[in-house]
Amino acid sequence: MRARRSITVAVLAALTLLASALPAGAATRHYSRYVALGDSYTAGPLIPLPRLDPAGCFRSTSNYPAQLAFRLGVSSYTDVSCSGADTTDMTSPQTITFGTNAPQLDALRTDTDLVTIGIGGNDGAVFGTVVGTCPSLRASDPSGNPCQRHFTVDGVDTIKAEIEQTQAKITTVLGEIHARAPKAKVLAIGYPRIAPPSGTCPDVLPFADGDYAWLNSVEEALNTAIAKAAADDGSSSYVDTFTPSLGHDACAGAAAWINGQSLSLVAAPYHPFLSGMTGMAGIIRAALR
Repeated sequence: MRARRSITVAVLAALTLLASALPAGAATRHYSRYVALGDSYTAGPLIPLPRLDPAGCFRSTSNYPAQLAFRLGVSSYTDVSCSGADTTDMTSPQTITFGTNAPQLDALRTDTDLVTIGIGGNDGAVFGTVVGTCPSLRASDPSGNPCQRHFTVDGVDTIKAEIEQTQAKITTVLGEIHARAPKAKVLAIGYPRIAPPSGTCPDVLPFADGDYAWLNSVEEALNTAIAKAAADDGSSSYVDTFTPSLGHDACAGAAAWINGQSLSLVAAPYHPFLSGMTGMAGIIRAALR
């Protein structure tokens, strides 16, 4: 009997010590109805296995919304993210290969209690223009910054100027989310790092050496726009995935979260691998604690 009491006391003491060691607010609120909105960095094109509802969105069954829903144990999970989506596709149908994706905000209900949205990179065709133009300019000046010069007109960085216009669009979308799902916790998800802060890997990320820093600054501008949009909204929270993805850029080899130029069977070019989706799911879950 004395031995049992000693064990019980020891276990209780250990649990008390463990509880005291946990950071304040570490518990995660229980969410029941989760809706995921966003573009290809949410959908996860070519990450196995693809969903077919509709096939043209290239939405993966293993993207970060799917992983987050599993980790949170939600009762209801709806993912309407779609590759190529921009802010207009939140309230209007998106034309895709072999059909359309319904307006993403139509998935929201008054009892939705968690919403994640990753959007903005396709507004003004920013992402597609950058990855579609920069690699072809590397040969003209491999050690310089030909892409940055290409997009700078009369001293104005036209890519960053376009991003500035995106901020207000995201704020408007966030307001519409609150109107349709007034009880929901709303998270605006940033974009993870594509290029390293130093060094290059032209075989994987074929930008000119000097354009790596510019690519980082474009991503930082986009993430700043998303963060400011959430702040302007006042009822949403920004989740930074750029800072925590340091060391997981496209040049990071086995540690990479982002694919480079290669079209593979596990990730679209310049898009997250499964490891990237897992990393983002972990970052978002931590933000919910």
